[in-house]
Amino acid sequence: MTHQASPQRVALHTRLKPGKEAEYESVHAVIPPELDTALREAGVRTWRIWRNGLDLFHVVEVDDYAAMRAALRDHPANVPWQARMAELLAVEDDYSGGDTGIGLVWELPEKE
Repeated sequence: MTHQASPQRVALHTRLKPGKEAEYESVHAVIPPELDTALREAGVRTWRIWRNGLDLFHVVEVDDYAAMRAALRDHPANVPWQARMAELLAVEDDYSGGDTGIGLVWELPEKE
């Protein structure tokens, strides 16, 4: 049996433009199948998004966050998606930086 390494868990924060809340949720009701495939092929295991007003909080479980970002930067399924998100987000994600997400402060340890 092959043992798969534990994924990285990365927290992200983005912010919507005022008045774009319902549109953002509508767009995310179903993401394009080609984007789903691209995310999975780039090592994404789960991606969850919570919204509080204009603030969006993401938790991504991925094999390698930096490699995922590099794989998706110019991916033909991601480029139009990011262009659509740029219409809704206060700050566009241009995939240019070496971001590592929000730093973890504390986590309830698992009991053994």
